[in-house]
This record gives sequence, structure tokens and C-alpha cells, in this order.
Amino acid sequence: MDFSLTQEQRMIQDAVRKFAREEILPHARDWDRQGAFPRELLTTMGRLGYLGVPIPEEYGGAGLDYISEAIVFEEVGYADSSVRTTLSVQMSLVELTILKWGTEEQKRHYLPKLCSGEWIGCFGLTEPNAGSDASNVATIARREGNDWVLSGQKVWISNGTWADVAIIFAQTEPGSRHRGMVAFLVDTRTPGFSSRKMTGKLGLRASDTGELFLDNVRVPDSARLGQVGEGFKVAMSALDNGRYGVASGCVGAAQHALDASVRYAKERIAFDRPIASFQLVQDMLAQMKVNVEAARLLVYQAGWAKNQGLPDTIPVSIAKYFATEIAKQNADMAIQIHGGYGYSDEYVPERLWRDSRVASLYEGTSQIQKLIIGRDLTGISAFA
Repeated sequence: MDFSLTQEQRMIQDAVRKFAREEILPHARDWDRQGAFPRELLTTMGRLGYLGVPIPEEYGGAGLDYISEAIVFEEVGYADSSVRTTLSVQMSLVELTILKWGTEEQKRHYLPKLCSGEWIGCFGLTEPNAGSDASNVATIARREGNDWVLSGQKVWISNGTWADVAIIFAQTEPGSRHRGMVAFLVDTRTPGFSSRKMTGKLGLRASDTGELFLDNVRVPDSARLGQVGEGFKVAMSALDNGRYGVASGCVGAAQHALDASVRYAKERIAFDRPIASFQLVQDMLAQMKVNVEAARLLVYQAGWAKNQGLPDTIPVSIAKYFATEIAKQNADMAIQIHGGYGYSDEYVPERLWRDSRVASLYEGTSQIQKLIIGRDLTGISAFA
């Protein structure tokens, strides 16, 4: 495997980095304080091709590879994890899921709107009692002729109150768990569908997070994504893509923590010399550097598997587990290096710390990733 970037990938990296450092990074602190970033930013990113990186051109995407996708997530994640979260839900959880499981009609209807930023999508899987236990969804899908009637509640849904279309997972047979799950594409303007913004988050404050409420929402059978009983497979394949986006973004956040720490350590004077000259500060900087390089290689390894069409669940889980953990570690060490200033939002480490904390929770906790890896190693499932 050769992980050196191609000329095209370097051009993408340069372009996205310039955009993220000029159009996102300078505003990240204010957006964090305000609890939102402007939705128009997504339209701009769509126009530049950043919302549909791996989607074929015939469906409105850029038609690029998965390493290029990782580069986009890393550069945006460096600037602001809130924006990266919105982007990765749009692209990884929604667009790629429609691309894999949708009918030709569904792909041609939804993907161009999503890739352009005209529409925003969300992924409605998590419920009050269905998080890591994803097959325990209580939202009900009742068949009535050629329609389905959906009733239930979803929580912690990124893009939840912004979304124009939601992928909703429901249970057709209460108690049947994964065997009865089905996925639907639901227009959020459908009667009975409503949402409410969730506030008070520790981090990712600028990203939209909402609760979804479905009160006898009627959708046609043509809105079904995949076959009845395939909903759990749809969800798991989507999470493989979503975890890849999270891992890639965390590499960017970890790199930002390192860069900020090196810069501050060279500028900060203590005991008549820069603190970068102290051995224990260099120890933390060196550890942060190793963390970033190792995480990036794991992400590229997973991207290589995805590009080759190889099974990617395990390399993605490894990358997601490691990258999310080191993003937290690097942010924590950045605070330590910055001292008291690291505890203030006048400097970036405290936001990096708050934003990175959730990454080891959503789209499969670190513990879930370990169980997936352990099942692969032993052939024994801890989930049974």
C-alpha cells in the first residue's frame, strides 16, 4: 500500500485547507459561543463539491475516492468539528447510504439536492432506549395498503432541525429486533413530522442537534430504503461510512491541538526560556505527533480498503477507535501545555477538548469498536 497522496489529492488538500482556514476557522469560536454556524456555509461547500466527494458525478457528486473524502473531513475537522459533524452526516450517513441502498429513482431524486447543499439530510437511528443497542428501536412502521405509517421518537440527531430529508429506522414487528427493522426516506415536511433543537451540549455547540417526533407520519412504500427486514443492515453499513468520517475529522482536530501547542510552547516564556525547551513539554509534543501520524495512517488504511472494495468494517472500527481516543488525548495535553490559558475559550484547546469528547460516543462508542474488533479476533460475539 502506497499512502503518498496523488497530485489530484494534494490539489484537493490545498483547496480544502485554504477554504477551511479562511472561511471556517476564523469564525469557529464565535459560532461555538452562538451555538450555530450559518447554513449558507453548506451551500457554498456544495458549490465547491465538498458535500458529495465520493458520490458519482452522474448523481451530482465529485466522483472522487475515499482518501480524498478523508482529506476533506480532516481539513474541515481541523477548522471546526461542528462543521465537520454536519458535513459527515450529510455525506457519510445520508448520501452514501442512499447510494448503496436506494433505487435508481431515489438516487436521482435525492443525491443531486444533497450534494449541492440545496437539501440537508439527517440519520434517524438513535432513540431514548436505542443507542449502542441499535436493534432496540421502538419507532413503529405500520403497513396500510401501499403506505407505511410511522410513529416514534428519535434523539441526538445531528442536522435534526435543519434536515429536509431524514433516514428513519423503524420496527415492523415489535420484539423482533433486527429482523423486523426497515429504513425509510422521509420528507421532513410530511404531516406529523416535527423536530426540536437540543441544547446544553458540552461540545459541538455550533452543530445542529435535534429530537425528531413522528406522529402517524404516512409515507408511500416507494420511500422504503432497502427491503423490509434489511433496516439493520442498512444502519450498520451506514455506520461504517460514518465512523470513517468521524475518524478522519478527529485526525484534523488532533493535528490542530498539536500545531497550537507547538506554537504556544515556542512563544511562552517561563524561567527565562521558552517552555518548548523543557523535556516534559517536549515529551507531550512528541506523543501528540505520534498520535496524529498513527491515526492518519489508520484512516488511510481504512480508505484504501474502501477504495479497493474490500470488507472495511474492521479497519474502519480500528481507525475510529484510535483516532477518537487520540483526539481527546491531544486536546487534553494541549490544555496542559497552555496552562491556565488552555482553560479559556480565548485559546483553541478547550474547544478542541469539548468537541472531541463526543467522538468516542457517537456512531459507536469506543467500547463498541473494541467489541467489533474482539469479535473479529475470536469469532465470538459479545453482543449475543
